[in-house]
Amino acid sequence: MSLMNMRNVELIFNRALLHSFSKKKLLLTFPVLFLCGILIVFCRALAIHASSWVVMSLTFLPFFLCSSMLLSLGVLLARIYHNEVKSIYTNYKKLFAQSWEVLIGISYMALPMLLLYLFLWMFLGVFYLLRELPGVGEFFGVILAFGPFLLVFGSIVLSVSNVFALYFLTPHVAFRFGSKKRLVQELMRRIQDNPFSNIVFFILALLPLLSVVGLLYIAASVTGAAFAVTSHSIAIVMQWFFIMIPFCALLAPGVLFFFNFSVESFVFLEKRRQALEMHQ
Repeated sequence: MSLMNMRNVELIFNRALLHSFSKKKLLLTFPVLFLCGILIVFCRALAIHASSWVVMSLTFLPFFLCSSMLLSLGVLLARIYHNEVKSIYTNYKKLFAQSWEVLIGISYMALPMLLLYLFLWMFLGVFYLLRELPGVGEFFGVILAFGPFLLVFGSIVLSVSNVFALYFLTPHVAFRFGSKKRLVQELMRRIQDNPFSNIVFFILALLPLLSVVGLLYIAASVTGAAFAVTSHSIAIVMQWFFIMIPFCALLAPGVLFFFNFSVESFVFLEKRRQALEMHQ
């Protein structure tokens, strides 16, 4: 990147960070994160005495279920952020009413990844069944170990792809109107035109969020080790629930920055592409 581009990146990063602490947007973001947190705690509660196969499902499943809510939230936050930067007053109720159909439509875009993950999970169950066969189960467990490895790897790739979708789809849905086919074509064109810049911007968008998640995870782990309740399953779940509430509140600014920066990078790369086309 040239010096001018670096200065522009610095500008959009600082602007996205500055608008990540808006009280109204935090109050909009927290309930969605709270619902996601309840879903995660619920799945962890079900996994306490479950088999390893079910535990794996309940580890990844809430992530895919939450992505549809986060995608809809991202579209709203992107439109609000656009108005903030342009110094346009935003009526939240009116914006929500105008965006309702788009939010419903975009929430279904997370469904294919969820179905694909469920297919991988069910296929993984075949290997668990083979491992439990009397006499030959241990043999199959050794020889076919590559199968579960590839299926778990596929689940992780799907999870990362979900985060990619949250970042790249949000501004396209918020500001571009058209069919889903056209949306996917524009998205692929954007990534193919400049994969390096897109990946760099994606990493920059994740940095504050991952930093906050890391600190919160360490704090939750230390709290669990030093102040854990292990006598009853219900007590453990309730402890997770009450830790989850401040966890979601402290995570909200990082989520806001993630979506703010997705809008900034989208506009930045579009302007640069148009400028390059004019010079050609």
